[in-house]
Amino acid sequence: MKAKVFEYEGGIGFKDVKDFEVKHIFDCGQCFRWNENDDGSYTGVAFKRAVRVYKKDNDVYISGGKMEDKDLWINYFDLERDYGEIKDELSKDEVLKDAIKYGYGIRILNQEIFETLISYIISANNRIPMIKRSVENIAREYGEKVCLEGKEYYTFPDANTLSKCSVEEISSLGCGFRSEYIVEAAKRIAEGEINLQYIKTLNTDEAQAELMKLKGIGPKVSDCIMLFSMGKYDAFPVDVWVKRVMQYFYLAPDVSLKKIREFGREKFKNKAGFAQEYLFYYARVFKGKEGLTKKECNWENSLNLSSKLHLSLRIT
Repeated sequence: MKAKVFEYEGGIGFKDVKDFEVKHIFDCGQCFRWNENDDGSYTGVAFKRAVRVYKKDNDVYISGGKMEDKDLWINYFDLERDYGEIKDELSKDEVLKDAIKYGYGIRILNQEIFETLISYIISANNRIPMIKRSVENIAREYGEKVCLEGKEYYTFPDANTLSKCSVEEISSLGCGFRSEYIVEAAKRIAEGEINLQYIKTLNTDEAQAELMKLKGIGPKVSDCIMLFSMGKYDAFPVDVWVKRVMQYFYLAPDVSLKKIREFGREKFKNKAGFAQEYLFYYARVFKGKEGLTKKECNWENSLNLSSKLHLSLRIT
């Protein structure tokens, strides 16, 4: 499907975009540089550009966007992928059919790899507001200033810039124990020991093994990096929310994170990453409010639901 671009005073837009809701996209846990405005639009910085994104009728507007960057935004927002087809296939699963009703406008962003890597190192054992604050502090301290609609924003620095920082300097920005991992990763990437573009060309298992050579990157963090910046759509990141929803609907409560990840990848195949995002949004934004807690995640409940949905419980 070909994206239809148009230019207007102050930016560019895309006509008749289906399966695109800004709140779903920016609040589904995949990015940390976007913030909601009072009018429902979102402002953020990506690939050294500050823009404001909103949807009117079926058209998507990128205020501050330039026609020369149209391909960048088409790729960033994954505009030429048929998400209707993805949702139709995933909706054959009864749980996902329900989840998709809530996150129907989610699209997986194609983010800058180094920024995503550092952001998800920061995410370990951390809450989203604190992650966003730390990432923003790094950008403000070491990035370049860009302006949009009379306000100042900051780009995320590259590996070479961060490699020159001390652990103490990064720690002062709210990164805590992760500061050491950030500095070491930046140095190894800047020196060419770790080649992110090469890793992107590998299959998912090989790419994960390479990413996990960096301190602070385990299975969940590497899955996020691969899914949100490397196009590895068979990755299946498992955080607390995905763990809860998988235990509640699919598996026993004592199943390990490793087994949950394996189950997700086996069940959803090359659409595992899309399934993960719909489940995450469903669990965190909606079921979280209703109390999808460990108390509810019991084997009897999972067994009954799994039997009803004809799901495999081979992984124990």
